[in-house]
Amino acid sequence: MNHILNIAAYKFVDILDREDLRDVLTERAEQAQLRGTILLSPEGINMFLAGEPEPLHGFLAALKTDARFADMTWKESWCEKQPFRRFLVKLKNEIIRMNHPAIQPAAGRAPGVVPADLKRWLDQGHDDNGKPVVMLDTRNAFEVDYGTFTGAIDWRITKFTEFPEAVEQHRAELQDKTVVSFCTGGIRCEKGAILMREMGLDNVLQLEGGILQYFEDVGGAHYTGDCFVFDGREALSPDLQPKSAYDSARVYEDPDWDEKKARWEAANKDNTPA
Repeated sequence: MNHILNIAAYKFVDILDREDLRDVLTERAEQAQLRGTILLSPEGINMFLAGEPEPLHGFLAALKTDARFADMTWKESWCEKQPFRRFLVKLKNEIIRMNHPAIQPAAGRAPGVVPADLKRWLDQGHDDNGKPVVMLDTRNAFEVDYGTFTGAIDWRITKFTEFPEAVEQHRAELQDKTVVSFCTGGIRCEKGAILMREMGLDNVLQLEGGILQYFEDVGGAHYTGDCFVFDGREALSPDLQPKSAYDSARVYEDPDWDEKKARWEAANKDNTPA
């Protein structure tokens, strides 16, 4: 039975009291027995949390009493096991690193397309103005390998800081098309869409809520494979179910990571460089 609630949420908003907010959120999370990670930066908040549904919903309700987060929404999914090892609040310069300080989503976001409209565009092969639609994956290459939209552009970046250079190199290929940038939960495609528009591509939209919102709203239409997530579930299928038995060597937040790492190393010891 899946009784552990997982939530993913972010918001670009000015945060000037990160240290104090960290203390408050840590105390509340410990009381609610939550695990996961919260990133706080001057540009906003990014959260991946898991726990029993009632205390987790209580934690979110308390967060929304802060006017800065009153309109926050989150994506929910369920699993049988706790997918995180611990609870952490990390202070960062950016909640998703791009190394472009001029890009400030809190000052205004790029236009977006909701999942239902995107599915309709992909069904018909063009947007409502008759322009061809291209899907641009803003995630890292190993994430894309788990699954992506059919025919999506994949620049094989290894970290998001490589994205601006990739846009510059491929900008001409995106002209005269409606470009929909997408990522796991929306944060990278939101920042990426703003960057591309500031680079002169005014035909760029972001997928509202990312892949996970698309799965929740319309399922897996036009999508092949799963969606990698950075926790013990490894990846989610279009029906938001965990991929496997929690055996990913990449998911460092997996509660059973130490045991699995040892098992993986033992199985691969003959292939490990001296």
